[in-house]
Order: sequence, then C-alpha cells, then structure tokens
Amino acid sequence: MKIKYIVYTLLILGFGALVAYRITQNKSEGAGGPGGGGGRGPGGPGGPGGMPAMRVDGVVIQPQNFANTLSVTGSIEADEQVQIRSQVSGLVKSISFQEGNKVSKGQVLVKIDDSELRAQLAQARTRQSLAAENERRAGLLLNKEAISREEYDVARADLKSAQAQTQLIQAQLAKTTIRAPFSGRIGLRNISEGSFISPETVIANLVSTDPLKITFSVPEKYASQVKQNTALTFTVAGSSEKHTATVYAIEPGIEASSRTLQLRARAANADGTLMPGSFANIELPLAVIEDALLVPSEAIIPVQNGKKLFVAKDGKAKEVMVETSTRTEKDVLITTGLQAGDTVLTTGIMTLKEGTPVKVAVGKKQ
Repeated sequence: MKIKYIVYTLLILGFGALVAYRITQNKSEGAGGPGGGGGRGPGGPGGPGGMPAMRVDGVVIQPQNFANTLSVTGSIEADEQVQIRSQVSGLVKSISFQEGNKVSKGQVLVKIDDSELRAQLAQARTRQSLAAENERRAGLLLNKEAISREEYDVARADLKSAQAQTQLIQAQLAKTTIRAPFSGRIGLRNISEGSFISPETVIANLVSTDPLKITFSVPEKYASQVKQNTALTFTVAGSSEKHTATVYAIEPGIEASSRTLQLRARAANADGTLMPGSFANIELPLAVIEDALLVPSEAIIPVQNGKKLFVAKDGKAKEVMVETSTRTEKDVLITTGLQAGDTVLTTGIMTLKEGTPVKVAVGKKQ
C-alpha cells in the first residue's frame, strides 16, 4: 500500500511541474513579443493589420467621345405586298403571267370570261340610245309647249338612268381584267385556266422587293436619340455581308405593352439578295456622347439591386454601385457612379470585398 501512495504522489508532483513549466514558457514568449520581435503581434504578417495586399489589374477611366451604337433585331418586309384577287366571280379565260417572274404596273395578269357582261352592255347601250332619243323629242315638244315640264323631266330621268346602267356594266366589265397594281415579282399561282374564281380566291402574291422595308424597335430610354434619315447597317442570317438602310419613319408614340419605340428604314435591293420575312441584325448609330465614361465589361458585377464594380482607393478596394447604358463588344457605358480618374479593378473582382488591400497593376484601356 505504501508503494501505491508513493506512485500517486510522484504522478501529482510530475503533473504540477509540467504545468509550472508551461506557465513559465508562456510568460517568456509574451515578454519577447511586441518589444523583442519574436512574436506575432497585431502588426506582424499574420495579424489582422498585416493582411497581404491582393495583386489585381486595373484601368484608369478617362472621359472620351463615344459614338453610341445600339444593337437590335428587326424584320425585313416588302416595300409593297398584296394578294391578287378578283373583284367579280367567273371562269378564268386566260392567265398572262409566269410564276416567280417580274411584272410591271398595269400589266394584265388574269382575264375572266366576260361574254355575259358584254351582252348586258350591248342591251344597256340600246336602252340608253332609246332614252336619249326620247329625251331629245321631249325637249322639242317642250319648246313648242306641247308637253308639260314634268313629262320632259321624266324623259330626262330615264336617260340618266340608262346612262348609269351602262356605266355600271362597263365598271363590272373592267373588273374581269385583273392587272398588276404595282411593279414587282409575282409568286406561285393558285388557279388554272378554266377555274371558277370568286373574290375569296387568292390568285397569287405580288411583292415589290426593291427597295425593302426594315421594321424594328428600340427601348424607350433611347427614344430621344433616334432621328429620321439616320443611316444604319444590318446583316441577315447566313451572310456576313453588311447592308445599309436609312430610317424614314418613326412611330409617334411609345408602345405601352413593350415600352419600345418602333422605327422603319428603307434599304436598296437591286440584286434581290434580301428576302422579305428575314430577320435583320441591326447596328443603329445614336447620338455622339461627349465625355463618356467606358469601363471594360469584365469589371461589371450584376447584383440584386443593379450592378457594381470595384475601384482602388487609398490602397484598398472600394465597392461602387453604377448605372449602365449601352454595351459594346468590350466596354460598357457608365451613366452614374464613376468619376473621371477612378481606377477600376478588372481582375479578381469575384473574390474582392470592401476594404480589401490591393496592389494594382494599371494597364491601358484597349
């Protein structure tokens, strides 16, 4: 039993000596920290105040003239387009056009059988001649006071009625000849000779493709910057060739549902390479902005309340909320939030935080 007590006593003494040793060591390290340089105080590399500066790239923003260009899509439309129909019903007597070919204004396209109308016209002309003779005789008798004025008025009314009937049949007869309302290219026909057609029958489509119209819309905020006679460029799918057009009409009001302004431009199409119905990718020049501030697009960070970026200030990153406008291939136009001379950070922006120490390698804006 004595041996057991002796072992317990030695263990307690050993543990106490170890604790005393650690306390002595801690006091020694604390005494040599701030004054001796052997510790890691708040000012050392590992403390909060010694956070190493993050190396980032940046550009100094300088004002410049900016030819603002808006990229939008539009639809190419025919200058004039119509479905050729007949105004009267009847049998097709002849077709005088070739599908897919050009036709001239006033050219006869289709002739409808008019034999019945010609017979009616002959009958109406006979009645008109008789009424004219009766009116002439009544006039002679009125001069001799052989008939009353009322009887003469009846004869004159009969003549007017006969003339009107003749004109009506002539108008119907003219409708049996269908002519091209304008010059253009006619499409595929839907009738054949001998077909019975009515005003509901579509004979073919006629389109005028030189020039062409381009209809497109711009956001409401650009409405004050678009003008008539503005020259624009556009491309179509499947081709990199740039075509030119000129704005000739602007809608007088904003479309309430989409908050956009509709415009229409006209483009030459002498070679017929552009086709109605195609989509156009449009580059529309807007007003030239003086003293514009442009930043590289990679510097912009979308956030819940808008957009932000980081600038370098006093060796630290500073978060700035900005408002943007037009975006080009490389840059974004800043409307509010930046000032000339600010250094905008372009790399490491996803890991930066407000107040992070930074060491900026300033480069030239491309």
